[in-house]
Amino acid sequence: MHLITTGHRVDSEETDVVQEDGSLVSRLKAGHATAAVELVDGYYKQMYLLLRRFGHDHQCSEDLTQEIFIQAWQHIGQLKNENALNGWLYRIASNTSKLYWRRHKGIKAFGLDDINVPEDSNGHGHEMLVNAEEIASVKKAISKLPIKLREVIVLHYLQQLTINECAQVMGIREGTFKSRLSRALKALKKQIA
Repeated sequence: MHLITTGHRVDSEETDVVQEDGSLVSRLKAGHATAAVELVDGYYKQMYLLLRRFGHDHQCSEDLTQEIFIQAWQHIGQLKNENALNGWLYRIASNTSKLYWRRHKGIKAFGLDDINVPEDSNGHGHEMLVNAEEIASVKKAISKLPIKLREVIVLHYLQQLTINECAQVMGIREGTFKSRLSRALKALKKQIA
């Protein structure tokens, strides 16, 4: 069971949620329970999918997602820039995932089964089959990457964070992130070729 109560935010609402992050953070710092529910509703799906893409199974991803929100609630006072809530949550998620993998070194990462092939609305079945095979190949290649390289691919391409945001989430400089991203893309190209 997870903490989500009413669903997740829709892309068209994303800007509204981001604009309201400042007031949401203020209410979280004041200890308002409704703000905690808003936080979970607004970010649960993003955090859960991030953990799945980092290679955690379904149950583990749910557990770790709850852990992210518990840590956010406990440490909200440490968030200095109220408009940086999104990046701060990603940082907590990244650290939570890394800690899990350090504690469970022998556990194998799961594949990226949450990357969906778009629906075929034009009746191009053959093209869709080829695309599905290509996507499956990319998923398999990403899941074989070491966690540091996998993380940069997931954050930048699947979670669609900017280079700057990714570097902040990982606690590294932009140049270091770009270097890892380049290595990850080369490793993917070798595996797929």
